[in-house]
Amino acid sequence: MGATVAAVSSNGTYSFTKPNRDSITLIAGIGVEGDVHAGVTVKHRSRIAQDPTQPNLRQVHLIHEELFAEVGAAGHHVAPGDLGENITTRDIDLLGLPVGTLLHLGDEAVVEVTGLRNPCVQIEAFQEGLLKKVVGRDESGAVVRKAGIMSVVKVGGVVRPGDAIEVELPDGPHRPLDRV
Repeated sequence: MGATVAAVSSNGTYSFTKPNRDSITLIAGIGVEGDVHAGVTVKHRSRIAQDPTQPNLRQVHLIHEELFAEVGAAGHHVAPGDLGENITTRDIDLLGLPVGTLLHLGDEAVVEVTGLRNPCVQIEAFQEGLLKKVVGRDESGAVVRKAGIMSVVKVGGVVRPGDAIEVELPDGPHRPLDRV
């Protein structure tokens, strides 16, 4: 079995978690229809404060379902949508994808990977101690972010749990993901 969509979530109001849905509709250049983070320019409050005209490189947030088992081993119960992601994936190494990777979701939708989600203090407020499980350091002291990846919508379409995910790597030298 290849990579699949485990769950989809969206929320029209600002809140940390997002309720699961039967489907979400992606709109090219905008994001998830009806989601508070959809838009051409930045929608995250901290980024609006910095510069509201910045392009929104965080239209769709994806998290790998395997992270939930990893943090669960440390006593944290996390389910799809709990960390604010729009798409929960299964059987794909999201964090290992290079910038510019295209993810084909279901029959139509395509998102382009822009970078890593930068975990924020809201994760700690959600569950004490969880932030340290989703952001840490590797052997060389470099910061490792595990709270998923961000993307922009290239081709719109409906995405549902169970949909296949096909990975299309970019041409040329691959750039590793960094926070966006």
